[in-house]
Amino acid sequence: MTIKKYSSEDEINLITLIKSEGEDWSDYISELGRFNYIRAIETSIVYVIYESNEIIAFIRCKEDNGFGIYVYDLLVRQDKRGNKLGQLLIEKVKNDYPEQSIYIMSDVDEYYIKCGYKKIGSIFEV
Repeated sequence: MTIKKYSSEDEINLITLIKSEGEDWSDYISELGRFNYIRAIETSIVYVIYESNEIIAFIRCKEDNGFGIYVYDLLVRQDKRGNKLGQLLIEKVKNDYPEQSIYIMSDVDEYYIKCGYKKIGSIFEV
């Protein structure tokens, strides 16, 4: 297993992971959605986890000019969930940007509560 910063060479593998999630992520892979999402990734902080030659997890964040880092997307392949890969990605961001607060924008609150993150309004603080 390897964690690395995303590069354009990872695009096909990332889209394959997103496609595997089905309808919940379909906006990301439609023709226009994919074009816009790849553009968003190019201006984001993105890490991927590879196992063999496949991406099994990724995180996409935005740095807000010193006001914190916001996690927009965190996805772990369904058969790899429960192995703390999401937390590993969050820790990678936290370690690479120690001077920044990290906030998670989520619709999966129970996961972040289980991780011990503090909910502040509609976001979680790491």
